[in-house]
Amino acid sequence: MHAIAPIPPPSASTAHDIFIGRQPILDREQQLYAYELLFRHSTQNSAQITDDLAATATVLSNVLSEFGLEAALGPYLGFVNLDTRMLMSDAVEMLQCEKFVLEVLETVEITPEVVARCRELKDMGFILALDDFIALEERHKPLLELADIVKVDLMRMDESALVRTVQSLRPWKVRLLAEKVDDEAQAKRCRDLGFELFQGYYFAKPTIIAGKKLSQSELSLVRLLGLILDDAETPLIENIFKQEPGLTLNLMRLTNSAASGLRQKIISLRHAITVLGRRQLQRWLQLLLYANPSSGGGSNPLLQVAATRGRFLELVAGELMGSGQDFEDRAFMTGIMSLMPALLHVPIGEVITSLNVAPEVREALESRSGTLGKMLLLAEKQEENDMEACFALCAELPGLDNERVNALLIQALAWANNINREGAN
Repeated sequence: MHAIAPIPPPSASTAHDIFIGRQPILDREQQLYAYELLFRHSTQNSAQITDDLAATATVLSNVLSEFGLEAALGPYLGFVNLDTRMLMSDAVEMLQCEKFVLEVLETVEITPEVVARCRELKDMGFILALDDFIALEERHKPLLELADIVKVDLMRMDESALVRTVQSLRPWKVRLLAEKVDDEAQAKRCRDLGFELFQGYYFAKPTIIAGKKLSQSELSLVRLLGLILDDAETPLIENIFKQEPGLTLNLMRLTNSAASGLRQKIISLRHAITVLGRRQLQRWLQLLLYANPSSGGGSNPLLQVAATRGRFLELVAGELMGSGQDFEDRAFMTGIMSLMPALLHVPIGEVITSLNVAPEVREALESRSGTLGKMLLLAEKQEENDMEACFALCAELPGLDNERVNALLIQALAWANNINREGAN
């Protein structure tokens, strides 16, 4: 049999660290109400932001695709900062209105178009907040008619300015949030003035959530977005995803986040694309492009092996008696997901916890049981060049023999190599 090149150790992965900051927002009883999600590029609790759009897109992409909504927020709301470009973009509509508060940055120019967009988002069910509010101006009034929360910046006003600002906001039915609260005296004064929500270093500094981000081909993102915009057939979209195992895993995570109320099992790429829907898929791809305006670096050898495994298992599934398209799709998913522990440096149990995969895929990944498990074990033994084990596994998979399996492996290797050549062009 033709053996796949040995898998490089996890240190060879091009996965890189990703971070988000998460600062608690408390109610009057000092119970947790929400988290503000903040852009961070290291474990240092600060960030130099040169592009608000890219920063917000990176935060949202990490929350939805990398960490998962449950891990990032749990049962609480998430406040996210929006500049004018993100506010006006369709991408923001992929967020669940019951989970996110849209925080309009103080840098946003309040034009009729911005007010109309805020009204549209409000009608969709989103909670709107005004950020870094200091003093009421005439330009604020159209947005105050729509806002649910006003974040008052304590750092930039004295006691008399604070009282004036609070009094000026009383005609509007908005909840006041005191931000940048530094001590108990400030917290007490704001409670006395009727503030309902509180945020600042006095209560808690932002904590950093860290993880690993898989490399993604910008070319594939552009191709996918083009196919979505052209209303291409689902198999064409699916084929691009098959060339990007890391992107496929993130699609599964995103589908689980976007469809958290569903109880159905996501059994294939095609199923995930259908459940997510074209418009949500388009918004997610836009976010990824916003977050990664330029790409670089070489191909990850682990992703190459993952692609080969996925294609090999798909081809093997097609040879088995009585199998169909659904089984081939599950086989491909099993193959690419089997390398995720090495890519992400976490056990397979953690990888699939947030993924609503079919039971036979889970069993194959966790215990190498069932037909999919035997197929996966066959691929692994080939990579180890353990031909004796390969012969024994072939005997347990009806419809296969050693010569046919070797031919399928060569096909899978050629397919994966072709992906690399296309990505390099």
